[in-house]
Amino acid sequence: MKNQLIVKRENSPVPELLRHVFGLLSVLLLCSISAAQEERYGYNVIETYPHEITSFTQGLVYHEGYLFEGSGKNGLSMLRKVNLEDGEVLMSKRLSDRYFGEGVEIVGDKIYQLTWQSHMVFVYDKSNFEQIGTHYNPTQGWGLAYDDEHLILSDGTDTLQFLDPESFTAVRKVQVKFNDQPINNLNELEYIDGEVWANIWQTDYIIRIDPASGVVRSIVDLSGLSERTRLGSSEAVLNGIAWDSENRRLFVTGKHWSNLFEIELVQN
Repeated sequence: MKNQLIVKRENSPVPELLRHVFGLLSVLLLCSISAAQEERYGYNVIETYPHEITSFTQGLVYHEGYLFEGSGKNGLSMLRKVNLEDGEVLMSKRLSDRYFGEGVEIVGDKIYQLTWQSHMVFVYDKSNFEQIGTHYNPTQGWGLAYDDEHLILSDGTDTLQFLDPESFTAVRKVQVKFNDQPINNLNELEYIDGEVWANIWQTDYIIRIDPASGVVRSIVDLSGLSERTRLGSSEAVLNGIAWDSENRRLFVTGKHWSNLFEIELVQN
């Protein structure tokens, strides 16, 4: 059943029975998180920025003063360099219609972009978005982050893979658990201060994960944030985490959201 849910993820309607099953699983997960004893955080909005509402946000990185965003959907998938303040697109590259773009990450002068089910990873020159290589990914591609040594990949399951950036081969894997229960649907990732942060697809939650053990250390509840922006489709869910390490600013957005938010966390 889990594999069926993943296959139907984003580009075709979910059959009614699977929709009910997924809804039940989501309710159980949210109830579990709501009752959790782990550290919990809410948020304050510090600043609101424009975001392209047509962008089906899959990957988000803040780097050297700019946002780099990967978007999905066959025929609409792109890589873009964006000015934070006004949302101006400074550089863009459209993927072939056959590819459904996913998470992105920057390592040195290279940008990596996942595809969902095509097993392709594209590598670009950061300065001009020229494609300079490809890798094979044997799993699905969802989210991507970098811990200054390894790329970290989510594939929609409960497992994070730590990869050698040069060969894109797995060095190790860790199962993500919350209250000793595996957590599936890990989506967009960001590495922040020694933790892996992950959106849980189709929820308002970001979990903060110990990269060594996979244990969820704390939970960020962003309920209500989607009500502060215009939504462009029924799939306009939270997805997109970017961290400005120099100025310690946290940015979040969603698929088909018309805004990106700088937020600060508030411990509950």
